Amino acid sequence: MNPQRTSHGLGVEPVAADWPALHESDIEQLLRDYPQLGPLRSLHWHSPRPFSAAGLITTGTGTLFVKRHHQHVRQTAWLEEEHRLIAHLHRQGAPVAAVVSNQQGATATVQGEWTYEVHHVAEGLDLYRDALSWSPFQHTQHALAAGQALARLHQAAEHYTAPQRQTPVLLANARLIQHAAPLENINSAYLADKDWHAPLSQLLLPWHRELHPLLAEQPPLWTHNDWHASNLLWSADGSVSSVLDFGLADRTFALFDLATAIERNAVPWLDLDTGGVARADLDSVDALLAGYHQVRPLRAKDLHTLSALLPLVHVDFALSEVAYFHDIVGSTASADVAYYAYLLGHLRWFAGAEGQRLLSHIRRKNV
Repeated sequence: MNPQRTSHGLGVEPVAADWPALHESDIEQLLRDYPQLGPLRSLHWHSPRPFSAAGLITTGTGTLFVKRHHQHVRQTAWLEEEHRLIAHLHRQGAPVAAVVSNQQGATATVQGEWTYEVHHVAEGLDLYRDALSWSPFQHTQHALAAGQALARLHQAAEHYTAPQRQTPVLLANARLIQHAAPLENINSAYLADKDWHAPLSQLLLPWHRELHPLLAEQPPLWTHNDWHASNLLWSADGSVSSVLDFGLADRTFALFDLATAIERNAVPWLDLDTGGVARADLDSVDALLAGYHQVRPLRAKDLHTLSALLPLVHVDFALSEVAYFHDIVGSTASADVAYYAYLLGHLRWFAGAEGQRLLSHIRRKNV
């Protein structure tokens, strides 16, 4: 029986997992490629994340985190792009858990239709383990610490120069919105029978006209791109102990990651599912930006760029989700939600009173 999971962007009700859960027989077979880890003793937790199957295991050498992807989502070469970033960050002293190599020296292992990865367990308290996507920080101290940790991660990534990822689905980046003519570069099987050009012209292009001239000044940087409190582990004093889940990481720029952090943590998007207005938590925004500024100073122009970027920071990932649900999972209903509620719905929110309140607040801030 598969555990129930709540998908990113699909509301507050649990939905069936996209992929079957890990079973002990899967892990026992996998561990044949990792003889240094010893035999399986237990599989004792399943992750609620929807895009893969993952869990914690205990072997003869301790506890490990195992994640399994379908090869249509992550082939070995695609997954190792992410692992090379993690290895670089680890060498720089960033608080990331190392990936375990198999007996061939590879960090991604294929078995049948699946690609596996094994990580050492990260240090810290998993205070947001049961939090849904777009859930807020528990208090502003966590927002401040998350901003500091994000800036330190960006410092650790500054000299990592790998090209953009080749992974075709489930990435968060700015490839589309960096184009001078973004709508001309949309190629989606899901949209083939839909009148999508008119709504996106109305909702996306006005934001893009303001943002695009500002993007040429942004130095490229490998970024996390899913900076949510649930992807961080915490110390008892409220600081960040570890950074988790680089699955959406790609080469973008620092302000893209910072805008993503605001979008993921400071706007209660799930309120929209129940008829609410999703009122942004400006105290969390201020704390997040203050923490970042303490480590990596922000200029007034950065805040202007940040406000221009926020309405569009979700666009590339939303279209990637659409492709995942439509082309790989085969769920038109989930693709509809990703397109109508996530892509279009968030664009509309930024054009409304609550979105304007958030953007105006950032533009008025002093650094």
